[in-house]
Amino acid sequence: MVHPAPSTFTGAADVISVLVLLSEFAMLRAPLLRSQIRLYAFQSLVVTALAIVVAASQHIGELYVLAALSFLLKVVIVPAIVLRFLSRAEVDLAGSSAFGVATMTLIAIAVSVFGFFSIGALHLRSTALPSTALAVSVAVVLVAFVLIVLRSDVVSQAVGFFSLENGVSVASLVVASGLPLIVDVAFLFDLLVAVVVFGVLMRVHHGRTKTLSTEPLDQLKG
Repeated sequence: MVHPAPSTFTGAADVISVLVLLSEFAMLRAPLLRSQIRLYAFQSLVVTALAIVVAASQHIGELYVLAALSFLLKVVIVPAIVLRFLSRAEVDLAGSSAFGVATMTLIAIAVSVFGFFSIGALHLRSTALPSTALAVSVAVVLVAFVLIVLRSDVVSQAVGFFSLENGVSVASLVVASGLPLIVDVAFLFDLLVAVVVFGVLMRVHHGRTKTLSTEPLDQLKG
């Protein structure tokens, strides 16, 4: 049986989702917090490009508005806020981890493979659904969890949470691109709230401990 060639939309969605996953792995390996933030900005720019591709291929004009809002918030505002805080805190090295970089990478590869093949086991087949992009977006979410759990500094954990939202955005764009604009904007509003919460947490934690490491929090008793 000869399978039809993938459409331009499917091919673009697959390539963009792979770029998002690769940038997530790069965040996990990056030793500098500024590098993680710049990688997050790049990842968000790629997700914005996916929104434009979906808008053009599916003829959904509202997604152009979502792409503009996503670019403004996730590519410009969020990285600028975190970078400004880092310049004031004079901290740039990512926190230590209980595992080395190679071990963290192997763990991330294992969970991403699990996520990818878990979606493949569902046998989702549709001419309008890029199943590969959906599977990769699940892998992005799982690797973001690895970044949050294994990195022991507030900024890395915040970036992991922000990039987790990018993985969810990729999944929503390839699965439910026709959602009303107000629903899509609600995701961005949740991200904005998270930025405020993490910003306050960074300032308070650094003000009390003079570090961004979360290791002192592990020593709390009671």
